[in-house]
Amino acid sequence: MNQHIVTSYDKELAKLDFKLAEMGGLAEQLLGRAFEALERRDPARAEAAVAQDAAIDQLERDLQEAAVSLIARRQPVANDLRHVMTVLKIAGDLERIGDLAKNIAKRALAIASATHPKPLVTGLKHMTEHALGQLKDVLDAFSTRDAAKAIQVWRSDERIDAMYNSIFRELLTYMMEDPRNIGLCTHLLFGAKNIERIGDHTTNIAENIHYLIHGAALTEVRPKGDNTSSLKISQEMKGGLTS
Repeated sequence: MNQHIVTSYDKELAKLDFKLAEMGGLAEQLLGRAFEALERRDPARAEAAVAQDAAIDQLERDLQEAAVSLIARRQPVANDLRHVMTVLKIAGDLERIGDLAKNIAKRALAIASATHPKPLVTGLKHMTEHALGQLKDVLDAFSTRDAAKAIQVWRSDERIDAMYNSIFRELLTYMMEDPRNIGLCTHLLFGAKNIERIGDHTTNIAENIHYLIHGAALTEVRPKGDNTSSLKISQEMKGGLTS
């Protein structure tokens, strides 16, 4: 193949990576801004976070168009085709992370005037910090093609699940103790679930990085620690929620 064509082709693949990195950076920024809005009860910051999601959506559309054009013109095979398809899959996960972060910002708008119990906000902050750390690490793993780092992120998802389980129980306790807390705690519970789901999408990205580098899917069972679906709410708690 002509050297000029090879160089041009490599630049197109690199452009996909650049757009993906830009998406990832915006997703990180949006999640951080959304939680700050929730923590500070800041409607202006929350509205800015909601609006920022549109930029992530547009980048995904741009990336999809570039990928389709590249496939049509270059007809990539083997590693190059795997590269393009992995970028598209990761972009889909980043778009969903943006949506989930936007939902947190919407919760911040809904409860901007409410006083948050400090322990609950502290727990959500720890969840958010861990989710942001995972997202940064997995994006770094993609840019450096570091499969070991991606697997490390993949295995650390259980920690977010454990945090979510703890916050879930604590929120139920607050609702049981005083039904007036139900509205606030429900919004915080959805916010915590959004963060937990962001962790899941980050884990998806880690799996796709492993596939990109090794050409094979992970065979290990995905680590999961979210057991809230199997929790049994006591009769006392049920009574408190319906009184």
